[in-house]
Amino acid sequence: MKHLKIKVYGKVQGVYYRATAVEKAKLHGIRGFVRNERDGSVYIEAEGDEKALEIYLDWCRLGPSRAKVERIEIAEGDPRQYIGFITIREM
Repeated sequence: MKHLKIKVYGKVQGVYYRATAVEKAKLHGIRGFVRNERDGSVYIEAEGDEKALEIYLDWCRLGPSRAKVERIEIAEGDPRQYIGFITIREM
């Protein structure tokens, strides 16, 4: 199990990035959460096997069709044993 902290910058709010991030995470068996940040970015914590996370990161770099991802920052963290993958609405 690997744990990643992902911050996505660009036009990523108001373009269904979070909703699609949840769908893609569930599709690949990834657990964690996604939330909008006050600075206009999207923050994701994702846990899963390495191959699934690689596929997920590839999607994060593109996002949904209306998004324009400029860059992402990735850091490894300690697994937190999340159950499911959710959207957190508050910042």
